[in-house]
Amino acid sequence: MSFSELGLSEAIVRAVTEHGYTTPTPIQTQAIPAVLAGGDLLAGAQTGTGKTAGFTLPVLHRLSTSATNPTGSQRPIRALVLTPTRELAAQVEESVRLYGKYLKLTSAVIFGGVGINPQIKLLKHGVDILVCTPGRLLDHMQQGTVNLNHVEILILDEADRMLDMGFIRDIKKILAVLPKKRQNLLFSATFSDEIKILADNLLDSPAMIEVARRNSTVEVIQQKIHPVDRDRKHPLLAHLIKAHQWSQVLVFTRTKHGANKLVEQLEKDGISGMAIHGNKSQSARTRALAEFKDGSLQVLVATDIAARGIDIDQLPHVVNYDLPNVPEDYVHRIGRTGRAGATGEAVSLVCVDEHQMLKDIEKLIKRELPKEVVAGFEPDPNARAQPIQLRSGGGGNRGGGGGGRGRSQGAAPGSKPSQGPSRGHGGGTGAQARPATPRRSGGRGR
Repeated sequence: MSFSELGLSEAIVRAVTEHGYTTPTPIQTQAIPAVLAGGDLLAGAQTGTGKTAGFTLPVLHRLSTSATNPTGSQRPIRALVLTPTRELAAQVEESVRLYGKYLKLTSAVIFGGVGINPQIKLLKHGVDILVCTPGRLLDHMQQGTVNLNHVEILILDEADRMLDMGFIRDIKKILAVLPKKRQNLLFSATFSDEIKILADNLLDSPAMIEVARRNSTVEVIQQKIHPVDRDRKHPLLAHLIKAHQWSQVLVFTRTKHGANKLVEQLEKDGISGMAIHGNKSQSARTRALAEFKDGSLQVLVATDIAARGIDIDQLPHVVNYDLPNVPEDYVHRIGRTGRAGATGEAVSLVCVDEHQMLKDIEKLIKRELPKEVVAGFEPDPNARAQPIQLRSGGGGNRGGGGGGRGRSQGAAPGSKPSQGPSRGHGGGTGAQARPATPRRSGGRGR
């Protein structure tokens, strides 16, 4: 199966081919014809399987081959993409620009963390495809600086994460102003009960695609548990990085404070690292991702929300410094490696506090994870579990050391070329629409 056989226009296939992609991934093979058919779609796939191209390619085709609603000289927004975070929004819009380079369509991305005035100016000129976070879009709606009256296609990307972050009210406010007649596409890494409720209320007789077993982990990822005492996690991580000469490691912590502290500790060990989370400025988050992508930064320490959107080709190592308090987040975290057929390794440092979390994860993925004690870091068999802090600055009742989830997310290049397009590049804080080679715009992801 090739991209042209899926019914995409020559201009789109040309852009995809030039980027080195030849074979569609399973989600793309199923989603592209479904979107082209014009009906609603509920699609789920493991992270790293190419969901973004699964909707950007057919949406570009539909918009470029159909007439625009007449609204005078201003381009109406015809496709609206909602994402949970800034980095993911920038990443999706990058895909739109990449695959639509030979089309006469314009796109823009708006999110928080940067000034709103350049975005207002941009929206006045009109764009065909708008990618945004719910919070900043509501800001524009309240100020009357965005017109959604002509939206033909609505895409909710990473819908499960948006629900987890509490965006359901914002989404409902946005849905209330959209045209009743439109195509709705809901993409999600998991099909939770909440997602199915949202789908029932939003979608009209949708096609349903699920290309991997529910909440499964990619088979090509080697998963391993290193039991260790809670106060020995940092020395163990430093040992693993140095002993195995890991050059590019994505590390997940449970709290923003924990991420900052770990970076400071690693720096003392001569290991370059930066943290990415919700308290970091947008420029700091963009810089950290860029340096990690180009290999100049050895370790990127992230909080859970960054699990959606850090899409780095051939990322070899992911480390769970703290286990996530939500079992499904384990799947999303380790999915940052093993992208689109590449191999990867996911290592979890587990102390006595996190034993119940580990059991919950193993129950979810329906397998027991192999355990390997590292010499010199043997855990104390008499250690007793302590209550875990589930959120920064707040207490919790799970066993495990650490704190709550931060709110950040990264974006990076797509998956292996031979496997078909995945996600686009992330970054960008400018505010430009694109006829050919525009820059991205910024805004807030609440």
